[in-house]
Amino acid sequence: MAIATYALVALDCPDPPALAEFYAGVLGGEVKRYSDDWYDLYAPGGHRVSFQRAPDHRPPDWPSADGDSQQLHLDFDVPDLDEAEAQVLALGATPLDLDDEGGRRGFRVYADPAGHPFCLCRQ
Repeated sequence: MAIATYALVALDCPDPPALAEFYAGVLGGEVKRYSDDWYDLYAPGGHRVSFQRAPDHRPPDWPSADGDSQQLHLDFDVPDLDEAEAQVLALGATPLDLDDEGGRRGFRVYADPAGHPFCLCRQ
């Protein structure tokens, strides 16, 4: 029997409303403000991603030269990697690793505007 029920993923960031809007642009859904320091994105399919103000937020290093963990990353399945890439870049994503294997790998890595890594993955 389960001990808990999954509720959400919360991302620390310096600007919760801006990061919530970035992910709403990626995933769709509705952004709700609970306080100046906490915003939620209710994405299609019942998923919830939260954004918590962290004034001293330091984005993870990816890839890290010293082997430190990237902390967390999100994966998003997309039907067309090139089209999805153009859209997330227009929203403010930064490319981190665009697959130097000529497309064989099937995923590409970006950073959101607060520096959290995420992947677009071929469906």
